[in-house]
Amino acid sequence: MCMRFFLPNPIKTLIAATSSPPSSFRLLSSLRSCRFDSALTRNHTTLRSPIGRRMTSIAASVNNESGLARRFWIKFTRESVFAMYTPFVIALASGNLHIDSFRHYIAQDVHFLRAFAQAYELAEDCADDDDAKAGISELRKAVLEELKMHNSLVQEWGLDLAKENNINSATVKYTQFLLATASGKIEGLKGAGKLATPFEKTKIAAYTLGAMTPCMRLYAFLGKKFQELLDSDESTHPYKKWIDNYASDGFQASALQTEDLLDKLSVSLTGEELDVIEKLYYQAMKLEIDFFSAQPLFQPTILPLTKGHNPTRDHLVIFSDFDLTCTVVDSSAILAEIAIVTAPKSDQNQTEDQMVRLSSSDLRNTWGFLSKQYTEEYEQCIELIMPANKLDNFDYKELSTALEQLSKFENTANNRVIESGVLKGINLEDIKRAGERLILQDGCSNFFQRIVKNENLNAKVHVLSYCWCGDLIRSAFSSADLKELDVHANEFTYEGSVSSGEILKKVESPIDKVQAFRDILKNSNDDKKKLTVYIGDSVGDLLCLLEADIGIVIGSSSSLRSVGAQFGVTFVPLFSGLVKKQKEYNEESCSNWKGLSGILYTVSSWAEVHAFILGC
Repeated sequence: MCMRFFLPNPIKTLIAATSSPPSSFRLLSSLRSCRFDSALTRNHTTLRSPIGRRMTSIAASVNNESGLARRFWIKFTRESVFAMYTPFVIALASGNLHIDSFRHYIAQDVHFLRAFAQAYELAEDCADDDDAKAGISELRKAVLEELKMHNSLVQEWGLDLAKENNINSATVKYTQFLLATASGKIEGLKGAGKLATPFEKTKIAAYTLGAMTPCMRLYAFLGKKFQELLDSDESTHPYKKWIDNYASDGFQASALQTEDLLDKLSVSLTGEELDVIEKLYYQAMKLEIDFFSAQPLFQPTILPLTKGHNPTRDHLVIFSDFDLTCTVVDSSAILAEIAIVTAPKSDQNQTEDQMVRLSSSDLRNTWGFLSKQYTEEYEQCIELIMPANKLDNFDYKELSTALEQLSKFENTANNRVIESGVLKGINLEDIKRAGERLILQDGCSNFFQRIVKNENLNAKVHVLSYCWCGDLIRSAFSSADLKELDVHANEFTYEGSVSSGEILKKVESPIDKVQAFRDILKNSNDDKKKLTVYIGDSVGDLLCLLEADIGIVIGSSSSLRSVGAQFGVTFVPLFSGLVKKQKEYNEESCSNWKGLSGILYTVSSWAEVHAFILGC
């Protein structure tokens, strides 16, 4: 097992040799009084992966320094990702969106903008503050200017909106939601529609801004995102004028102004009333996704990956790493916690029939020593396997040879752990309870559930992990109703229900992982057309990521990127990679995913993986 919890990250503090146990140990001491489950769950809020640590830091910063609108935007990042990964948005960003699709979108957007202007007018009437009224009035004028921009697009491209008189159901739902909110008719709100006092009317203004702000922020976000993908000299993008409008300083300022107004109008609201705004914000985000998804398309699209999947002909095989890919904390840290917390104290006598174990203080010191040794030697190993000069072209053979050296190092490190006796005496039931409480990355279990429980997909999910104990992984997924996943990991050996300290080694290195990957595909006894996807986050995943038809790197491991880049691997953000592929996409290019291309796609969340493979 790659002991990544020994590397410089929050987990390392768990096993550092200190004179007093970290707070995690104190929390887990409740294991002795059968409160292990809740203690472990609480502990996970501090034992974060690098991804989790950054997100916790961001969230804390936002909660302390940012307003309501910013907090909601971050909280509902998943919805913004789903909107960004709709086929319509990808095609629009690529520039190959069929003109008929764009005409339909513009026609629908005109209806929407008219409702937006009307909602602003109603909100202005409800506001009792002159500054708020003036701000809302400015925003309404900006919407009217946006309508003029739409009219200029219509004239420039010779679009006939008369052909697009019909309003689709998604547009109707969105506009009705906006106008109902602006009229005070809000689902679940006591006395909805009754505006007895000026103060109550002010609340309606805040609710209305809560329903409108996410649209403004989403369009500002997409405008900037699209503009980043334009070449500096690109003037041929057919929808550049649309992109420039939403990426413009003026529109960005309008989005900020809307958020500022929402923050100001919400200052005096109660917690219950703020909850109403949050629900409205979320509902608006969902309606925006539906709006983009409802736009008709007149050309093939790259998304979603499972589009056109035929279970009688196709076989989708998903592979995933476990530690810090699926979890927010490395499993080895959990096993270390259990071992230390359940170990006898130094002054506690052990009976003859008990398995001889290190004391808790000796265990803590041993973990600290192993941590320091592993960290130093891992860094030395990574340095030694790197070529002196960065390769000009991707070279899988050279990379594989280099990672054989890393595999030898991992084997030696695991042998040290076994010989130290630190894994001896851990109860299987404690491991299972820990697995059941193990927190998975947001969106991970939902994605796997949507894969394995979809009767229209011929799909299989395999988890390949360095984890020392497969029972921990199986318990984690079983608690998420994912018993269908195939787990390929190392296993503890037991004497009765207590670990012997030995590890049955199955997958402990990059070479073992890629061999397991190949064996799974080789032993898949069907003649169906296979499409393989591998999702991972570390150097140990590199070979599998590259051999899969699609390799997706989640998170931002610096060692993975530096090693990969040195051997000619190219890392491309998934969204920009899909936009580029969409530019070249046609009916004949539906099978243009191929392994060993030297290109890996990067994502920041499981929401991107979900949206890419399954859609919204």
